Amino acid sequence: MNKQIFDAQLSLRCCGTTAPERTAGPCWQMFVALPGLVSEWPTFTWPTSTDVLTVARKAALAYLGFTLAEDAEWEWMESTGPDYHPHPVRVLLLGTVKVRPLESGAA
Repeated sequence: MNKQIFDAQLSLRCCGTTAPERTAGPCWQMFVALPGLVSEWPTFTWPTSTDVLTVARKAALAYLGFTLAEDAEWEWMESTGPDYHPHPVRVLLLGTVKVRPLESGAA
């Protein structure tokens, strides 16, 4: 079994995202923090939507080549967006979990 453990983060991007592709509005984005450049981290972006993700998280991790680490559970945090955004302050939702590479790589 692979012993490498990394952090995955899932966030609701209130204004969309520019990487790896630009989205026009709010969307969920997941990435796995690996050693090296942030621009090279495995990233999955859902189509523009604010719907809460449940089952799709596991499939996105597998697509990126990861699965939950043993006994890992999602931890959630709420905060408010920065003052410089061009819209009223919104609640931001951020989830983190420990993950490990899939034995066979990406699904």
